[in-house]
Amino acid sequence: MKETAVRNPSVAVDLAARPASEARSKATLRQLLGPLQVLISPLVLLLVWEGAARAGWIETKFFPAPSTILAQFWTMLFTHGFWVDLGLSLQRLLIGLLMGAVPGLLLGLAMGLFRPIRIAFQPLIAALYPLPKIAILPLILLIFGLGEMSKYVIVAIGVFFLMTLNTFAGVMSIRPIYFDVAKNLGASRWQTYFTVALPGALPGILTGLRICTGLGLLLLVAAEFVGADAGIGYRIWWSWSVFWVEPMYVGLAVIAILGFAFAYLIDFAERLLFPWLRNPSR
Repeated sequence: MKETAVRNPSVAVDLAARPASEARSKATLRQLLGPLQVLISPLVLLLVWEGAARAGWIETKFFPAPSTILAQFWTMLFTHGFWVDLGLSLQRLLIGLLMGAVPGLLLGLAMGLFRPIRIAFQPLIAALYPLPKIAILPLILLIFGLGEMSKYVIVAIGVFFLMTLNTFAGVMSIRPIYFDVAKNLGASRWQTYFTVALPGALPGILTGLRICTGLGLLLLVAAEFVGADAGIGYRIWWSWSVFWVEPMYVGLAVIAILGFAFAYLIDFAERLLFPWLRNPSR
């Protein structure tokens, strides 16, 4: 075979190009099938659930078949109340994320860059972060009342600590040589912040943002259980109070869809804006 390749240069070129062509084909196939792969496990779970409900293996009074939940979901899509609940919950979540993530980002950067700030705030963060945020919900309601501000604040508190810790960890993971290079090149303090510290901390910031959206949804639903008259969480609680199970599962499905959508949007933004952070082999 080796002698044939030497005698015939075109064969050698074909043999050399074949691995690259196969790699491109595999990459293309992976890109096409990638979005579908994430649906395999949910579809399998739904099919097993549907089969168990139809076979009578589970109590449909508590675990209605997915087809029944889907029919209820379709009916609710054409009601005004569904969109009001969804809009209010999204508004509360986004405002709470903004109120908590921006201060957390700034404090995390400051803690990573300045030792005195780290010494001053790290003990407080370490002591307050483990406190269950839902446990302070009664205090938040007592201070801010049953209005919208209490929902914003409870989400912001949970998001603040996570964003602070993840940003701080991201800054501390930057190798000191990068700061030395920036200093030797005459970069100002603000240039060092925006060209070294912030880009270097991006992996930690994005990871924190992914976690924050999930925690924000959890805290928001808990707040809407007890302190709201509209929203996805309120609708879930109301369905439980009247023992109408299908709308309750619809609300749970909406929360799950929102969590998936936010995670996908963050991943998409990361691929679009910061492609160097992605591992091309994955």
